[in-house]
Amino acid sequence: MKIDTLLEDLASDDPTGVDAALRQLADRPDSSVPALLRGAAAAQGRKAALRPFLTALRHIGPAAFDEVMAAAQRGEIRGWLAHELLGAFDEHCADRYATLASVEDYGKSGVGFRALLRLRTDSEAGVQALVTGFSRGGPVPYEASRYARALHEEFRPRLRALRRDPAVPARIRRGAMAALVAGGGTDALDGRDRALLTRLIGVKITDETPRLPETTLSGWWMAVPGATYEGVFPALGLHDPRPVTTAGGLDASEGQEIEVTGPAGEEIVVGRVFVTPELDGWRLVFGSSDRLIGDDPWDGMIDAVERASSHCGHAQLFFLDDAGGSDVWFVAENGRVIRRFAADSEPEWEGDPLPWETLATDGSGSGDDDVPSDAGTAGTVGAREACAHLSVDPGEVGPGTRVVGHGWLAITAPDVGHGAFPGTIRL
Repeated sequence: MKIDTLLEDLASDDPTGVDAALRQLADRPDSSVPALLRGAAAAQGRKAALRPFLTALRHIGPAAFDEVMAAAQRGEIRGWLAHELLGAFDEHCADRYATLASVEDYGKSGVGFRALLRLRTDSEAGVQALVTGFSRGGPVPYEASRYARALHEEFRPRLRALRRDPAVPARIRRGAMAALVAGGGTDALDGRDRALLTRLIGVKITDETPRLPETTLSGWWMAVPGATYEGVFPALGLHDPRPVTTAGGLDASEGQEIEVTGPAGEEIVVGRVFVTPELDGWRLVFGSSDRLIGDDPWDGMIDAVERASSHCGHAQLFFLDDAGGSDVWFVAENGRVIRRFAADSEPEWEGDPLPWETLATDGSGSGDDDVPSDAGTAGTVGAREACAHLSVDPGEVGPGTRVVGHGWLAITAPDVGHGAFPGTIRL
């Protein structure tokens, strides 16, 4: 029987004919798979037309998977078609997906982990793929972390056993530790590994040159005096502060939030906040704007900076969104904003000018009554420029910055702890 006829039967509404066509295609994979790949290529991006070919390849199983992989490596299938064909197979190809997930190529590895996640595959091959990926020390596909979280309960005993097996190479043991944390946070580690992690952080802190994120496109942060910074914890509702490196603190504060059950049984979203070491006399605060500012950005920013200043005596808040055109900064003292600047389409000022500001009316001789008396020049009012005058420019923090103490990583709700947050550990 010709393959065209078999494919017609496969696309029919007759279950008996479909089953018969699948059996005959699977009986001769050497000839049917190449024909299926040609037919899939002719579908030209039409999902409905591609569906019978995917069904047949999935039914053939591992032999078809190998042919699809070989065709992809030869460049005969690529892009959308390669993605669809490689995603067509079921649990019979799980170990092959695990092998694909283990390769160094980031894109191919992601395809493998995506399939393992789809199938929820619990296998030794899946464990090894995770450990191999995390042991390399470079970027890991985000699908690997999702897979580690999805199968964490099943994988945790085996990953812990790898950590304690002296016959396992050190690189593999490190990969097992990273996979544990990616799946279940530091709570997934045993007491020995948690103590090791604390010691490593302590060593890194003493030998670190802080680097802060650049505000190229967007960003927000607060600044409080180094001498009174501890007031920022009660002011912003932060809990359980722990020492952390700058690299680790920034990574954690930008990472995944989690849902926990509150005291009344309600679901609460919780995030992490990083308070930097003292940098040239100032401590900066980074974290989720949703958790610290809330749903109303403007009133939330005013409330946050005023609360921080009421506890610390002085506080500043900076917000940038180049895509949206927003550029905002606030200065607050003793619970009240004393100066603020906001630019969307037109700049606006409020409060008395600060000593470092150059006023638009200074020396102009224009006598323009339309220029407000509190207006600063366009060259000095933006958050990127104001931060350097007011406290610390994050983009300039580096070897020349005077650093005192260490950073702190805190939680936005009580009684949650740090261990439940999944993700890689950056020291």
